[in-house]
Amino acid sequence: MRSLVLLLALMALGGCMNVSDMGEEVRYHMSDVGLLDHSETRRNLSVRLQPDSFIFIGQGHFVPPGKGPVPRQNAVAEEAYKSFLEYFPLVRRAQGPLGLEEAIAEARSVGADYVLYTRFARTDDRIGNGDEWFDEQAVDRLGVDTGVVQMMLIETNTRYLIDTLRIKSRGGLLTFHDNAPEDLLGAPMRDYARSLQGMSR
Repeated sequence: MRSLVLLLALMALGGCMNVSDMGEEVRYHMSDVGLLDHSETRRNLSVRLQPDSFIFIGQGHFVPPGKGPVPRQNAVAEEAYKSFLEYFPLVRRAQGPLGLEEAIAEARSVGADYVLYTRFARTDDRIGNGDEWFDEQAVDRLGVDTGVVQMMLIETNTRYLIDTLRIKSRGGLLTFHDNAPEDLLGAPMRDYARSLQGMSR
């Protein structure tokens, strides 16, 4: 009898929601309570770009305040590049940090339509493996990484600011091992690239 009730309950749930939606709901709730990586994205505007738009990605020289090791110099631009490649075939990334004027000039020189200019605003790279523990040896530094990234989407020729974005990310208790703040950026940046094409997922 108990197994029959369980089977009926599963069938009822299956009729309401498919398996991928159920998995997405579970992932969302686990990240919300801090077990998995979590990010919160705030955009200034909701714009769409043509799929064939040519985007140049650069990162500023700014070194973020925070605790722990400083992120790689071009880490945000590298993560944005990897995420945008999946949705925009015409993407190029600066080889190293650039000032905003330098990024716009380089984007113009390669014929890019837009500049995605990025930077870490804040990071906290906490102890997440044995090597980091050996370096810091501070119990209060154990835990999940956090970071805040700011991005501006600028039209290259007119220098018009099309969109601004702020991503606040936090690691999860089940996923913090061997992670750094830049490792948390892939998912929210893929979401942003999708949204620029008008895709919900």
